Amino acid sequence: MNTPEASIRKAAESAGNGASQDQLIADFKVVVADAEALLRATANQGGQKLDEVRAKARESLHAINLRMTELEQAMMAKTREAAQAADTYVHDNPWKAVGVAGGLGLLVGLLLRRR
Repeated sequence: MNTPEASIRKAAESAGNGASQDQLIADFKVVVADAEALLRATANQGGQKLDEVRAKARESLHAINLRMTELEQAMMAKTREAAQAADTYVHDNPWKAVGVAGGLGLLVGLLLRRR
């Protein structure tokens, strides 16, 4: 069965880069906010079945919020690790880093010049 938490995990894992993951998390936050607004808007409508649906939706939203927080923390940790690795590499190999940066700058300059 596809739970909201499983869908979030699958979508986050399939996101290729940090920007995609950031956008995915932002999109989920919008969906959660909209769902919470819908729950508030229907709060004054009665019925046992509707109350049960609202309770289940609140539980799902809570689980989604927890999972999004976990994903954000994991993403931040990976970003810190990558930044630390890059910093260590640059400090250990300064001339290689200067050469790579110069080469990338030249490549970007050539690409921009073509336009």
